[in-house]
Amino acid sequence: MKNSALFTLLCASALFASCGQTTDGNKAKDAEAAKLDSLATAECYVALDSNDKATLKLKTLADGNVTGSMLIAYHEKGKNDGTLEGKFSGDTLFVSYTFKIGTDNPTEYKNPLAFLKKDGKLILGVGVIETYLGRSYFAKDKPIRFDKSKFTFDPAACEGE
Repeated sequence: MKNSALFTLLCASALFASCGQTTDGNKAKDAEAAKLDSLATAECYVALDSNDKATLKLKTLADGNVTGSMLIAYHEKGKNDGTLEGKFSGDTLFVSYTFKIGTDNPTEYKNPLAFLKKDGKLILGVGVIETYLGRSYFAKDKPIRFDKSKFTFDPAACEGE
């Protein structure tokens, strides 16, 4: 009986100790995230093509990673609304774009995108996308074309800031 009570006491002590460490760990992660967020730069862009409109908001973190959101409102097809994350390689931003299509029961997709930064603008590239084991990527043997782009994003004021 003494061993059982001692075992229970030790387990409870370990549980409380681990809970305290997780909280301190979360505080450290939150502080680090806030520090990185304060070092981030935000940029907003808008693109128009006929009746279609796209808005893009990017945040470049101190470590060079880029996060953001993009909304493409197609006149005939509805909208794609999602988030992106990636990194610049030279003058090209490569991102993974996770977006939803539909309103009642939206379907989620994840596609690679590439943007060429030129003259302060971002040009959305067009390339061949392949999928393997559920992951989509640009075909390695096919170039990404920026001269056939539907959207060229011009700098714009960030709304809500």
